[in-house]
Formats: sequence, structure tokens, C-alpha cells
Amino acid sequence: MADLPNCPQCNSEYTYEDGSLLVCPECGYEWTLELGTDSGEENRIIRDANGNVLNDGDSVTVIKDLKVKGTSSVVKIGTKVKNIRLVDGDHDIDCKIDGFGAMKLKSEFVKKI
Repeated sequence: MADLPNCPQCNSEYTYEDGSLLVCPECGYEWTLELGTDSGEENRIIRDANGNVLNDGDSVTVIKDLKVKGTSSVVKIGTKVKNIRLVDGDHDIDCKIDGFGAMKLKSEFVKKI
């Protein structure tokens, strides 16, 4: 018997193939085999302002003065940020900036070093 993935809706282990679809008999959810094997994390590509692909651990430079919400301070253009981490959401870079601490940035306002 083929080793089929669990249902993405209810995590049932009793999935079966019906033509090109996988079906869960418990909740009735149907999906394709490609959807069932991809976690979505691998296909996520985040690019900087110049179109370069960003990865966890990269170093980037801020290309625009960014106001820090809740304070009167500004992250200046040219600020270097080391060891970024990519996350889901609108602000897709999680990092620590010297003098500011932990911050989230949008990838459209940075360029890869």
C-alpha cells in the first residue's frame, strides 16, 4: 500500500486516492498529491528591493529612512542588518538592529549585501 500523507484539514490517516485526487473519508476534503506533499514553506520566495532572493541568515542594508512605530526615532538609510530571519506576514523579515533591538521589516525596503 502506498504511503499517503495525512489529511491537511483534520489530520486523518485514512486518506485514499481517487484518480488524481487524495480524499479524506472522515471530513470529505479533497486535494491533489502535489498540494499534499508541499508544505508551502519551501515554495515561499522573498525578494529584496532589487529582486535578489533572501534567505535566513543573510545580511541586508536599509534603502530608505524608516520611522519606528511608537517612537520618534528613525532607522537611517544604509543601516546594516545582520543575520535576518524570514517569517510569514506583511513584515516578512525578523531581525535585531543595533540601537533599536528586535524589529520586523518589509523586504521591499532592504537590499542584500
